[in-house]
Amino acid sequence: MTNNHTTTKPKNVRSRRRSANLLPIALVGVVSLNVTPFASAQEPTQLNAVMVVGDKSAVPTNAPSTTEAFTAKQIGESVNSVSSAGALLYLPSIHVRERFIGDVNGGLAMRMYGVNSSAETLVYADGLLLSNALVNSCCPGPRWGLVPQDSIDRVDVMYGPFSALYPGNSVGGVVLMTTHMPKKLEASAKVDVFTENFKLYGTDKSFAGQHGSASVGNRVGDWSFRVSADRLDNHSHPTDFTSARAKTGAAAAAGTYTDVTGAHFDSDIANNARVITAGTSMDHTVKDDVTVKVAYDFSPTLRATYTYNLWQNTSDKLVDSYLRDAAGNTIYGTNSATNPYKYVRINGQDYTVTAPSVSSAQSEHALHGLALKSSTGTTWDWEINASTFNQGKDATRASSGNFGTTASTDATAGTMTLADGTGWNTLDVRGEWRPGGDKKSVHQLSFGYHTDTYQTRSDKYQLAAGNWRTSSVGALDSNSRGETATEAVYLQDAWQLAPQVNLVLGGRQELWKASKGSNVVSGTNYAYADKSVSAFSPKAALSYLPSDEWALRGSYGRGVRFPTVGELFKNFGITPVGSSTALTSAQIIAAGFPAPYNAGLTNDPNLKPETADSFELTVERLLQNGVWRTSLFGEEKQDALVSQSDITTLPGYSVSSVQNVDKVRTYGLETVLQLNDALVRGLDLSGSVTYIHARIAENRANPGLVGTELPLIPVWRASLLGSTVHPARSRTAWAGATAGNSTVALPIRQPVSTPTPIPTCMAGVAVSVCSMPRYATSSRSSGRLLWVSTTLPMPPTSPSIPTRKEPSLPV
Repeated sequence: MTNNHTTTKPKNVRSRRRSANLLPIALVGVVSLNVTPFASAQEPTQLNAVMVVGDKSAVPTNAPSTTEAFTAKQIGESVNSVSSAGALLYLPSIHVRERFIGDVNGGLAMRMYGVNSSAETLVYADGLLLSNALVNSCCPGPRWGLVPQDSIDRVDVMYGPFSALYPGNSVGGVVLMTTHMPKKLEASAKVDVFTENFKLYGTDKSFAGQHGSASVGNRVGDWSFRVSADRLDNHSHPTDFTSARAKTGAAAAAGTYTDVTGAHFDSDIANNARVITAGTSMDHTVKDDVTVKVAYDFSPTLRATYTYNLWQNTSDKLVDSYLRDAAGNTIYGTNSATNPYKYVRINGQDYTVTAPSVSSAQSEHALHGLALKSSTGTTWDWEINASTFNQGKDATRASSGNFGTTASTDATAGTMTLADGTGWNTLDVRGEWRPGGDKKSVHQLSFGYHTDTYQTRSDKYQLAAGNWRTSSVGALDSNSRGETATEAVYLQDAWQLAPQVNLVLGGRQELWKASKGSNVVSGTNYAYADKSVSAFSPKAALSYLPSDEWALRGSYGRGVRFPTVGELFKNFGITPVGSSTALTSAQIIAAGFPAPYNAGLTNDPNLKPETADSFELTVERLLQNGVWRTSLFGEEKQDALVSQSDITTLPGYSVSSVQNVDKVRTYGLETVLQLNDALVRGLDLSGSVTYIHARIAENRANPGLVGTELPLIPVWRASLLGSTVHPARSRTAWAGATAGNSTVALPIRQPVSTPTPIPTCMAGVAVSVCSMPRYATSSRSSGRLLWVSTTLPMPPTSPSIPTRKEPSLPV
């Protein structure tokens, strides 16, 4: 809904700067230097003009939900990140999972949805879709690299599926990034260097990296452009770990096993004892990202924009085995046919260990976007947004088959997975009708049409004997094919019933189709019948301003999320616990798994869409020097699409699958407080506390899971962001965030909750040393990160500088 009650707001209240509700327990020291650009002192008139444009919200006029915002000025003061995801760090109940700097799997978590819910939140930049809805997982995350951080004017967030303008993927929320096109010549460059010491289990090493970015833009007549380039070269700590499988029955015979030391003992999420034998996925990633954006103004109110992004990535993942024999040699794994490596003996107990896989991946992805937008603010406005994304090159080689003292890097066998051709196409046509002739119209109608197509292609081949890095491709081991398409129409009206009362009513009708689905597993082709489903999603919200200080709103919205092509057709397969590489058909047959696992087919092409009925009740109080908001929210979801990694059915192996769970019930309470000049002049504080209760309410397929917590959703979150302004016009900012325990995946029986720490550490033009919990396990890890960053604007871009706070409860 429109932010049009600015007359009631304190003049010294800025847009909210709030700490993200992060999953780990972390305390961050941030020191940032904010020196007013020379240009701003000499050109006050131009700066004021930029303030008006840059602080314009991207939230639709009649959005019926709680909104939060973070501006360019706040980003500059508080954020040091190599991606645009850093702009979300201080917004309530939001977290981006970046396990290390440059993590391509930067999943977004919002309120009731964890980082493994990529298809249940939406991220847009100037109307261009950044979210990856090919799968519903943490991996990969939104296309954060498409948006240079120095081009962001502001970030707006809407929570929940309360707007008819967005599909059911908005059940978690919508992030809207607004960037600016240059009005004059501007350029900038940034360099970061960082090093980290990481210690967990048997890994105690240092990892280092560097990052550089540059951009240039200008306006020439009615044309404007921006070109940005970004390069990252970083080495990560282990992000996964391998565990051993205990031998059953009699002890191994003499000569069939090797005594080893170096293993580490703890418990998994189901409180089962486990033995950690190696750290894996130590990723050396080199990324190059180029974005070109060109705009043409047909008139002051009509602009066409073309965006092109090319993303190239090379990823080499190594392992760190902890096992050593009596002579000090590193032992990588066992082999059922070779003595003395059929087993390893650890503290008198015999185990089998699958050698952790190393891999090498090369990717080249391209995204094109075209937008045409009218911004008259009068009776009619409209916009068209189209995009296409294609994985032109996506090839991953992975090792397999090594054992004993043969390192994974020296393996002679392996696989190659090709995902070339995977991608999507989207088109949105939207109109706005204001019968009153301007944005103060009693009725403001939004209407539109949406269509999208997603396709997945994944082929996994055996490599010929020789060297897994260079061997030629052999026989096809498995593949996944499939396509989904959605068409939708929607209508939404914001009706000003009275000066203090606003009613928003809307609906969205969608038709979804799945087609061309198939899998090849163990030499057999499984083809699936086409299917289609239609759904209607009603929306309603009522806002009331009883006084200048109080605002109230109640919202209801239904969100219908259709299965992704990944959930329907991607065969996730069976992987050894701690490994990222699925077993081959030959390995599955050799392992002798019981049916249906002996075929290795784990996907379900008959999944139903999930339907979430969501509500929100919000109270907001404008204070003399701040704002206090409290929201009660929740949803009841039918046929919830839940991803499960089963690690108990096949001991030592993880069976990944997506299932419809009959009913999931979630509710929560969020309170957010922002104060300027708190206690003393120049001290600004903002913080939030969130409580979430998420449980499986009904599950006929597995009644034992009723009452189980949903994975990766912490019960408690709390955050605090503070900053002080010094006489020398510098600013010191500091932040802290904490989260309660959460389960990592759905177990077969009631889980033991375990912490899920994920790093967060930032600095401004300074050096920062931070303690960082790192890994999702019942055993805490710690690392220390040294980050040096400097930014060189040439000349500096003009940031948007908000002078007053925009309320989240507009009428």
